[in-house]
Amino acid sequence: MTNADSGRGTASVTMRDVAKAAGVSVATVSHVVNDKPGARIGDDARKRVQDAVEALHYRPNALAKTLSQGSSRFIGLVADAIATTPFAGQIIHGAQDEAWKHGYVLLVANTDGNAAAENDAIAMMLEHQVRGILYSTWYHREIEVPPALANTDTVLVDCFADGSGLPSVVPDEELGGRTATRELVDAGHRRIAFINTTTPSPAQSGRLAGYLAALDEAGIDRDDALVLSAAPDQEGGYASLDAVLASGATAVFCHNDRVAMGLYDGLRERGLRIPDDIAVVGFDNQDIIAAHLRPPLSTVELPHYELGAAGVRLLLGIDTRPASLVSRVACPPVRRHSI
Repeated sequence: MTNADSGRGTASVTMRDVAKAAGVSVATVSHVVNDKPGARIGDDARKRVQDAVEALHYRPNALAKTLSQGSSRFIGLVADAIATTPFAGQIIHGAQDEAWKHGYVLLVANTDGNAAAENDAIAMMLEHQVRGILYSTWYHREIEVPPALANTDTVLVDCFADGSGLPSVVPDEELGGRTATRELVDAGHRRIAFINTTTPSPAQSGRLAGYLAALDEAGIDRDDALVLSAAPDQEGGYASLDAVLASGATAVFCHNDRVAMGLYDGLRERGLRIPDDIAVVGFDNQDIIAAHLRPPLSTVELPHYELGAAGVRLLLGIDTRPASLVSRVACPPVRRHSI
C-alpha cells in the first residue's frame, strides 16, 4: 500500500469497518480504542481489534478524541417514521428539549422502517459513544428489538417489547379511553357509542377497556350495540353513521380524530348538528384535523412531547424505572365545542 492509499484509508475507515474486520461489535472496538477501564474484553477479541486497527490504518477522528471514556454528551434517537408524521414528530421535540436541559445533544436518525438504515444508524451512534438510545415508533405497538441495541442503554418510546428487559414509555391508552368517555358522561349523556378500530393494537384494546370502565363508574349499563367497529380513518367514520343512528346514541367516542372527521361528514349530510343533536369526542388531538373541524372537535391528546421527554429522563436515571418496566403517560382531554 502506498502512502497515498494509506492516507485515504485513514480518512475513510470507521469503527464499524474495524468491527466488521475483527468480527466484533462496534461497542467492543470503542472499548479497545479508548482503553475503557473495566471493559471485559477477551485477549483474543482485543488482539483481533488491534490487528484490524493496524491493517485498516484506523485512527480515531477529532470527534472521538473529545469523548469521555466510554460516553459522550450525545443521546441517540432512532425512529421508524415519526419525523415525517404530522403530530408524532413532537416525540423528537420533547426528547430534544429534555436532552438540552441536562446538557446533552440529541442525534436523530429517521429510518423509514428500513432495517439496513436502522442498523447503520445504531452503529453510527455507538461509534459516537452516545449515552444511550431512545428507540421510537410512530404509533404505539409491540416491536422486535434490534440486536445492536444490546450494546448500549436503551429506552423504548411509544413502543414496547415484552420479555426484552428494556424499559418503555407509552401512552396510557386505557386512562385515555376513560377520560374521553367521562367527558361525555359529565355532559349528561347516558347512551354513548364507541367507534373502535378493526386493527388489533394496544390502542384498540386499551381505549375499549377505558370506555367500559367509565360506564361502570357512572353506573351506566353496558350495551354491545353501542360498541361499533370501523376502519381507523375518515371513510370508516363516515360508514359508521347508520349504525350510530340505529343505536340511539346521543354521543359518540371515536377511536381517533380521523374517524370523528368522517362521522362529522355523515352527520352534516343528514342535516344533524354537533353537539345539539349528537355529541362527538375524538382521540389523538391531531391539530390539523381537530382544531379545524366545525365545530372544533373535543378530543383526548396523545402526549407525544411528554413521551420523548420522559424517555430521556428515564434513560438518564432522573425518573425511576417502574417494576413493570412500563411507564405510562396520561392522555389529557382537550375541550373544544363538539360536546
